[in-house]
Amino acid sequence: MEKMVKVTFRGKVTKEFPADATLAEVAHSFQKYFNYPILAAKLDNVVVNLNREIEKKCDVDFFDRSSTEGNTVYTASANFMLIVAIHRLFGPGVDVTIEHSIDRGVYCELIGKKLDKTVLKKIEDEMHKLVEEDLAFTRLSVSRLDAIKYFKKEKRMDKVNVLRYISNSYVNLYRLDDFYDYFFTELASSTKDIDSFKLTYIKDNGFQLAYPSVSSPECTFDYVHHKMIFDKFLDYTRWGDKINVNCAADLNQIVSHGKYNEIIRLAEANFENQLATVSNAINQNRKRVKLVLIAGPSSSGKTTTAKKLAVYLQTYGLIPHMLSTDDYFLDRSETPKLENGDYDFESLRALDINLFNKQLTKLLDGEKVLLPQYNFVLGKKEFKNRWLQIGENDIIIIEGIHALNDELTVAIERRNKFKIYISPLTQLNIDNHNRIHTSDTRRLRRIVRDNKYRGHLAADTLNMWKNIRQGEEKFIFPFQDDADTIINTALVYELGVLKTYAEPLLFSVPEDDPAYPEAIRLINFLRNFLSIPSDEIPRDSILREFIGGSGFGED
Repeated sequence: MEKMVKVTFRGKVTKEFPADATLAEVAHSFQKYFNYPILAAKLDNVVVNLNREIEKKCDVDFFDRSSTEGNTVYTASANFMLIVAIHRLFGPGVDVTIEHSIDRGVYCELIGKKLDKTVLKKIEDEMHKLVEEDLAFTRLSVSRLDAIKYFKKEKRMDKVNVLRYISNSYVNLYRLDDFYDYFFTELASSTKDIDSFKLTYIKDNGFQLAYPSVSSPECTFDYVHHKMIFDKFLDYTRWGDKINVNCAADLNQIVSHGKYNEIIRLAEANFENQLATVSNAINQNRKRVKLVLIAGPSSSGKTTTAKKLAVYLQTYGLIPHMLSTDDYFLDRSETPKLENGDYDFESLRALDINLFNKQLTKLLDGEKVLLPQYNFVLGKKEFKNRWLQIGENDIIIIEGIHALNDELTVAIERRNKFKIYISPLTQLNIDNHNRIHTSDTRRLRRIVRDNKYRGHLAADTLNMWKNIRQGEEKFIFPFQDDADTIINTALVYELGVLKTYAEPLLFSVPEDDPAYPEAIRLINFLRNFLSIPSDEIPRDSILREFIGGSGFGED
């Protein structure tokens, strides 16, 4: 008699399946609970490929592309389909680099062949053929040394170089059609489930691969060009070319030779150059600019950036004053609430906009103003002996999540504002086909900072990240195109440093915690980097805001 295994879905529904059934077969029984094809499973709180066989009684959940976990699988699978489509059409002499996020997709560049719209249409058509062929993504665990030998034979040195610095005895490769590649995330079980994507030509050999997002899983949107963000990524990529650091292997090689001090100095100098350029632009317009407004997503380094910028402005004879929107929260009794009854502190409506604008108007008119200080214990504003009056050379710096939204400073003319959007827009990749998500860098920064300054466990930060991202999508990203400039706070060396601090915290996440699968993904991600000591990092570095030892304090 065939052995049967009990499988419990989300702790509620239990069914029996043959002991050698795959999770793909199990998923068919639960597809009705999902709006889109199931892409991956969570088996006893570990995210796994659907090709995994069930062997014993277990708890399962599944992910489609509307979830964060499922969307990660979807995008990685679509990237692999792009790679294979190019390999099918043009052979081993042509490749693609998958660079960085852009709009609702990823920026890519074709290597070894001139790209135009006709060529791009052929690639997209070939990807659709892969969907129709219903091909399997096959996961293989192989010896790291064997993988290195294989990729060396295939002359795919980006894979060889990254695998050299991984300590694992075995690594996971994936096969699609007759093509093998290295990924540190799970992929889908079949190409038929990756059925929505678009390729859009941008310029030269660059294009965008777009796919559904977690917020809009129903379709793939047309590409919208965000010029400033695009140009800032491109500038940083070109800078990476100049210093010969474009991927994890380049950084690891420097570290393995003990020369990380040099790369730290170069990265810090590059950031300082940005501040010098921005402060000069503000100074050039000092007669009309009275407000400098700084916004960016969580863990971008807003506090350090604002305070360092203030120092640069002082070299021009300007007198900066920092205003915090936190001091303008409404009294607790007036604070809006979310549907679940919690206070909605992230909403613009949680701020006393009227008072804020009245005081800004008076300040710009030269009046002396008594500023509030918010008492978070009592939940109300207090007016103590905190006066401010500004003159011809004074300038106000405001940083916060709503700073780029004109509604925050509605009473002030646009010409009197200088808006800065900041974010760690990394140009570093793992290899040609594995990019580094900007959100992962910010997530690691926040895990380290929350633990050091607020006593939070890594699980605490990971579990609230979804809400953080929703706030960014709603209150920050829609206003980035209205910025006058962008400051990139990424440091090319920082993942090697963050690994030292974040990895032990990630290992502390309990196996039964909802954040455990994400902790494992980040641990696997960090394995691609060698650790870098923090001794030589300057005290005024952005990174000090997160790892400690900063002369400016935390974000």
